[in-house]
Amino acid sequence: MTDTQTLRVLTIDDSRTMQSMLRTALEGAGYDVIQGNDGVEGLSVLEAADPAPNVIITDINMPRLDGFGVIEAVRKMDRFRHLPVIVLTTESDQEKKARARAAGATGWIIKPFNSESLVSAIRRVTQ
Repeated sequence: MTDTQTLRVLTIDDSRTMQSMLRTALEGAGYDVIQGNDGVEGLSVLEAADPAPNVIITDINMPRLDGFGVIEAVRKMDRFRHLPVIVLTTESDQEKKARARAAGATGWIIKPFNSESLVSAIRRVTQ
């Protein structure tokens, strides 16, 4: 899918500032953005989304359900099993990166991010 006008992105992050930055960057690139405040809410937003998102961007460190739990839950849902999940986090630890990949993460971006790298990562996993 190359038409960013129709691409929908679910962002899951407990930081309101980060949510705002993601919305600004993604909408500026022409994406439709839906958001969850933590892993639990993010999964609820995912299940209720119509149309469904084409990609998920999730933080790792969140209350109630962390990003690892989000990835694992998404991979267990028949409808979303193959949905790309990009981790956006301050974590650079290789062990956590390996754990996310083992859980089913499609990509990994370190915060702070720039819009170009974010859009590039989305294009890589959705084409």
